Amino acid sequence: MHYTYVLSSERDGHFYIGTTNDLRKRLKQHVLGRVTSTAYRRPLRLAYCEACHSVDDAYRRERYLKSGRGGRYLKQRLGAWLSHIRENKLERH
Repeated sequence: MHYTYVLSSERDGHFYIGTTNDLRKRLKQHVLGRVTSTAYRRPLRLAYCEACHSVDDAYRRERYLKSGRGGRYLKQRLGAWLSHIRENKLERH
């Protein structure tokens, strides 16, 4: 099984979208800062994941989620969760 996943950065609020065949191991790497593209954006939360039957399907889904239409899909799909997260954040001055 292959996975397409979305991480949400608690530092800057942006998404990181990736693909892996071992989701738990990959998330652990992100959390420990062993992935260069997300090390400076920690702490991270798993916001969304999809299981795919083949690696080609997982990469295709990753490309879609990174597109403009895919970004709109994610914001709509995660709308309630994102509003809950943002309303619980303290303002920084």
